[in-house]
Amino acid sequence: MVLPKQGHLLRIFIGEDDRHEGMPLYEWIVREARHQGLAGATVLRGLEGFGAHSRLHTAKILRLSTDLPIVVEIVDTKEKIEGFLPAIDEAIAEGLATLEKVEIRFYRSGKTDGDLPG
Repeated sequence: MVLPKQGHLLRIFIGEDDRHEGMPLYEWIVREARHQGLAGATVLRGLEGFGAHSRLHTAKILRLSTDLPIVVEIVDTKEKIEGFLPAIDEAIAEGLATLEKVEIRFYRSGKTDGDLPG
């Protein structure tokens, strides 16, 4: 897959305990992004954070939370991300999604031209 130099980054902020269709929400989002053919997705687990309810979630041992912050990042074209948003909008009961322009420097599979068939 080739991505243009100008793309968009979708960031989805949710909680580790959030679920959809019986699985962790972040897993469902990644699988749905793959199913819809987006370029890729990365899940990041936060050490500490708070959201709309101002409830602190932390990995500190004295205040150990099982619902740590999760950020799912997806980079692709604006059109593909805009097509993906309605599916996740219905699945996310609480959270935040942001979209920003990014400059794509490279997107590689690790294969060289000599590795490709034909």
